[in-house]
Amino acid sequence: MGAFSIRPISGEDRQWIADLMVDHWGAEIVVSRGVVYTGADLPGFIAEMDGERVGLLTLNIAGEDCEIVTLDSLKEGIGIGAALIDAARQTALDAGCRRLWFITTNDNLHMIGFGQKRGFELAAVHRGAIAVSRKIKPQIPAIGIDGIPIRDEIELEMIL
Repeated sequence: MGAFSIRPISGEDRQWIADLMVDHWGAEIVVSRGVVYTGADLPGFIAEMDGERVGLLTLNIAGEDCEIVTLDSLKEGIGIGAALIDAARQTALDAGCRRLWFITTNDNLHMIGFGQKRGFELAAVHRGAIAVSRKIKPQIPAIGIDGIPIRDEIELEMIL
């Protein structure tokens, strides 16, 4: 398996991102803490391997906070997600952010562990937040990974 590289999202990536969002997130939008994001409109990074896109991270900078809005690795276990997080962290530092953070759902135990292994700490549990998000994005399923009911948003953060 070849090495991968990380580069900023470009205009040519927008349709691929929109398609990936529908395939992996159920719609072109993501809802985080009640805020609606269109994945293809956000800045971020693409991971490429052998000329193929194999990862995506989108982010939103607001003041001193940098939120990782989406993170997708299409080839797990080779460091793509970690490299994308490193790129987001550097972008946040360059922008003068003091905090890098993300939201995941309570069923996504893999992402909760992944984040903690990379220096993120549990910051908050937003109980019942998914009921509000479903009003905006009804594609959010009731049952998630390993049959766990999706109810809550889990916030993880890294102080920079």
